[in-house]
Amino acid sequence: MFCYQCEETARGTGCTVKGVCGKESATAGLMDVAIYLCKGIAERNIAAAKKGLENKDAGRFIAEVLFSTLTNVNFDDQRFRALIAQAIAIRDALPAAGTHEPEACTWTPKNDAEIAAKAEKIAQQANANDDVHSLRALLLFGLKGVAAYYHHAVVLGYTDEKITAFMQKGLASTLHDLPASEMTALVLECGGIGVETLALLDTANTKTYGSPQITPVKTGAGKRPGILVTGHDLKDLEMLLEQAKDSGVDIYTHGEMLPANAYPAFKKYANLAGNYGSSWWHQKEEFEKFNGPVLVTTNCIVPPKDSYQGRLYTTGPAGYPGVTHIPAAADGSKDFSGIIRYAQTCPPPQDLGSPGRDLITGCGHDAVLAIAGTVIEAVKKGDIKRFVVMAGCDGRQAEREYYTKFAEALPKNTVILTAGCAKYRYNGLDLGTIGGIPRVIDAGQCNDCYSLVVIAQALAKAFNVGINELPVSYNIAWYEQKAALVLLALLNLGVKNITLGPKLPAFVSPGVLKVLVDNFGIAKNSTVEADLARLVPA
Repeated sequence: MFCYQCEETARGTGCTVKGVCGKESATAGLMDVAIYLCKGIAERNIAAAKKGLENKDAGRFIAEVLFSTLTNVNFDDQRFRALIAQAIAIRDALPAAGTHEPEACTWTPKNDAEIAAKAEKIAQQANANDDVHSLRALLLFGLKGVAAYYHHAVVLGYTDEKITAFMQKGLASTLHDLPASEMTALVLECGGIGVETLALLDTANTKTYGSPQITPVKTGAGKRPGILVTGHDLKDLEMLLEQAKDSGVDIYTHGEMLPANAYPAFKKYANLAGNYGSSWWHQKEEFEKFNGPVLVTTNCIVPPKDSYQGRLYTTGPAGYPGVTHIPAAADGSKDFSGIIRYAQTCPPPQDLGSPGRDLITGCGHDAVLAIAGTVIEAVKKGDIKRFVVMAGCDGRQAEREYYTKFAEALPKNTVILTAGCAKYRYNGLDLGTIGGIPRVIDAGQCNDCYSLVVIAQALAKAFNVGINELPVSYNIAWYEQKAALVLLALLNLGVKNITLGPKLPAFVSPGVLKVLVDNFGIAKNSTVEADLARLVPA
């Protein structure tokens, strides 16, 4: 195997024996082969579209495969074998793309050994630190982010053929020897598609569940049995809440599901008990103490301990061998009766004791723009000197304590704009308010970085300046491929001078990094003191 798609990759270069995430080498190979076959589907489907013979469902299938290969989403080899078989069937039902098709359009494995051999060849090709492979990797990982966010929009009934068309265009491009300039243009175009995908998902969420409201969320444990919901999927949470409302079982959010508490449509459920725990990497301790079943809707799964694996359930793109998976029916509905019955037999969750205080979330663009006058006046009066965007991902390395210390060290006249699970590094701190405005403005899930952009654009318009002339600094933490897509989206919007950490991506070659530094001012974080002086000038 060779995998360097996440920030934790081994030695900062690539996982070659087993993923730091827990992914086995064989699983990594199945993922690589599934993506390889999707490239063949894309190549053929693009050619077929010119003749009116395309498979209009191929784009959604490709999105499903790409999402399944994100870090910590699906560890189940049998699910990937099924996706490989489905990919071959979809590809082979399409007409040939030409007389000299790439191998991805024609290769069909006869047995497991041929799959393993192809996976090894793909891994060898990926392990090349040159600009061509770096640009291909940056594009692929951006497409994985697009696929993840698009999946959530599709579940809610919102689609866009432009997005699926670009996913296929991007995948197919990696089968050809394109000049670096064309590859770079595709990477930046991926950022633009990312903006459109984030906007589509924002529309899907707010049209379905209402615009988030600034909401204090309880973090203690109740006295009734519970089900803990982690991941990102709001539709799964809605179905579970509805089916469990008269069961005597409380539903708790975890990790990136915290912002669900701010949507008006969920506030009607008395069995939505609040948020339990923190970001994804604490789950071995937190899931064990929860006592009841845990529903994993998407990423991020940490390979479970034996003590609670029997209480773990997956659904959607998530999967883990030996764990009960709850599938969707043809109409998208899911039967959660089994997990509800099991929860009724479990003791209530143990109180974690921390943070104990309510967490504030729901500061999306509509909520913040509703008090824009107050914010703008605070800036004009000098009460707010600077906004610092501290969005993105959390992770388990000790060096990520940097983000907590950075937040604590910020002057009291600064406001943090956040989204994603990175917020768990500082949203439990008592940083106070400025004229009633929370010093931590949590827009929501990682996809709600879109809200931060809308807020920044509104401020730029109000002050009649460019987005890079605002008193806004960017100190962003990344972990996986959705964060890579958000970065590309910000670059597409013209945002410059982003500080990124705790490590720079291993898949970015020195040549590609130079382009990012020269054109966009990308920089790695360093020390709290040095970065404060640079990002929050006196």
